[in-house]
Amino acid sequence: MIDLRLLREDPDRVRASQRARGEDVALVDSLLSADERRRSSGVRFDELRAEQKALGKLIPKATGDEKAELLKRAGTLAADVKAADAERDAAAAETQELLGRLSNLVHPDVPVGGEEDFVTLETHGTARDFDAEGFEPKDHLELGQILGAIDVERGAKVSGSRFYFLTGVGALLELALVNAAIAQATEAGFTPMLTPALVRPQSMAGTGFLGQAAQDVYHLEKDDLYLVGTSEVPLAAYHMDEIIDADRLPLRYAGFSPCFRREAGSHGKDTRGIFRVHQFDKVEMFSYVTPEESQEEHQRLLEWEKQWLTSLELPFRVIDVASGDLGSSAARKYDCEAWIPTQGKYRELTSTSDCTEYQSRRLQIRVRDGKQVRPLATLNGTLCAVPRTIVAILENHQQADGSVRVPEVLRPYLGGRELLEPVAR
Repeated sequence: MIDLRLLREDPDRVRASQRARGEDVALVDSLLSADERRRSSGVRFDELRAEQKALGKLIPKATGDEKAELLKRAGTLAADVKAADAERDAAAAETQELLGRLSNLVHPDVPVGGEEDFVTLETHGTARDFDAEGFEPKDHLELGQILGAIDVERGAKVSGSRFYFLTGVGALLELALVNAAIAQATEAGFTPMLTPALVRPQSMAGTGFLGQAAQDVYHLEKDDLYLVGTSEVPLAAYHMDEIIDADRLPLRYAGFSPCFRREAGSHGKDTRGIFRVHQFDKVEMFSYVTPEESQEEHQRLLEWEKQWLTSLELPFRVIDVASGDLGSSAARKYDCEAWIPTQGKYRELTSTSDCTEYQSRRLQIRVRDGKQVRPLATLNGTLCAVPRTIVAILENHQQADGSVRVPEVLRPYLGGRELLEPVAR
């Protein structure tokens, strides 16, 4: 959530941010009104309590009619204090509810618009010219079947649409990707983490995933637990309700976890293969830094993602995501999109978001810097979303005979194998 003082001091900035996101601008005025009621009712309660305490000291000393009058006033005052307390609590609850619905403030340099209004910042590598090589590229699903690596038919039989099995070299390729990604993150100073896949409501809400993204979250009603769509959630909540000394920052974690997404708004999109699925594994980077360091840390996370995709020898571009496509927690987000030959376009493989103080305020995570205690900043960055990375590797490194060249960075994790070769059928 944002700082209420910032809202009071510069409401136009908050309105502009809501407008850029395409979200409810009237929410700002509703929140301002609720906050004013919260503060005024708090003042009223304090005044009545002070009068009540003063009266309590006078009553024992009074006699006769004066005491009777004071007792009468005490009865009226008790009712007034109770009413003021209830009004204060109601106004505070309304303020918190409205504040929880307000998205993070958009960074001023973010391009304004919807999903297609991003700005391309840089492009890396060159897409292969398959015509010049004399063959038509196969898509990842056909390659996965040739290699005995992907089985979506049995995935659908067992679990339904958008589920799959990785088999043989497909399973080995996932393990190689995860190990290589964790190795890179560890070398960069991240602490490897295996995180829970189920979290409590306060963890999910604290990271901002029960707002506009709630339709994509799986909820186990009997246990009131949520399946995470990213290890960002448990990594953000890891230090919930804690105060961290400034000399411990930055804290950097690399979480590996299964991820679950309902993909409720994706009917008819990417129905072939494993690009958009309900369950997948992912290596996620997560950083805790001081607010002053968040923009620099955001660039560092992006550089680590670029290093990873370059090591996989994939052509990709970096985009500055537009305001209407940020997600409620992010002030700014960069996506790295790999070229997918059979689709003839770039598709998102990794992203990194600067969430500034938004999540830490919701999760009550603070930094102690000398005598000052204040919210810190959180950032996240996908290093390897496994199925999408497999899609990009298979399609970009395929050979005419259906084999797939293994990028050098993965070979040590695949027993030195240089090719994934078709299996006999």
